[in-house]
Amino acid sequence: MTRAGATVDLVQRLRALPAPRPMLSRDDLERLTDRQRELLTQLGSLFRDGFADLTMSEIAAQLNCSLRTLYGLAPSRDELVLTVVDTHLWRTGREAMAAIGPDLSPLEAVRAYLGAATVAVSGTTPAYARDLAAMPAARRRNGEHADYVVAVTRTLLDVAVERGDIPDVDTAAVARTLANLGQDFIAPEVMATLRSSPKVAADGVIDIILRGLAAPAPPSAPDPEGSAHARH
Repeated sequence: MTRAGATVDLVQRLRALPAPRPMLSRDDLERLTDRQRELLTQLGSLFRDGFADLTMSEIAAQLNCSLRTLYGLAPSRDELVLTVVDTHLWRTGREAMAAIGPDLSPLEAVRAYLGAATVAVSGTTPAYARDLAAMPAARRRNGEHADYVVAVTRTLLDVAVERGDIPDVDTAAVARTLANLGQDFIAPEVMATLRSSPKVAADGVIDIILRGLAAPAPPSAPDPEGSAHARH
């Protein structure tokens, strides 16, 4: 297969992967007012300090907006949190897919994709991580997006195996390990033990694993018995 043909095949394989359904559809986003779009960004900053104790009235007061405007985004505080989380994950996901350039090898594409995907945990604070961990619906939503990242990563690793770029590893296991590092590292009990931010830590481990996969196999050690027989 030509390089162009291989690129088209990879694009088709990636497009065939089922992505999580967004909480705000394209039509929903188009119906938002400029003020509501601005609020989505401001809410992300507000929730960084934690949100478990916030009511819709308190959120509206802190953002200097009306409750009506806020309820136009979501019917409850928890739905509002999920909307902010989902919008952030979708934006990060689109940027991560855009990082897979046509001239990249599959393994380079994995590094570029995951490097962009881990932006999702960039700036996560202990308070935000704690409140998300205590919210089952948020954990499920994060899990759905994480499963998609796993599927994309596995597809890229499968292509790398098919091309002979890396050994015939268990791509499902490697993909799950790589793709879930960011989410694992924002667990409150884990974040407290890290020497760096969750993103920096995840990117570092991803790089170590990918360099290990790409490393040439060590030469086989000579067989002492075989050498002895050869001398005879």
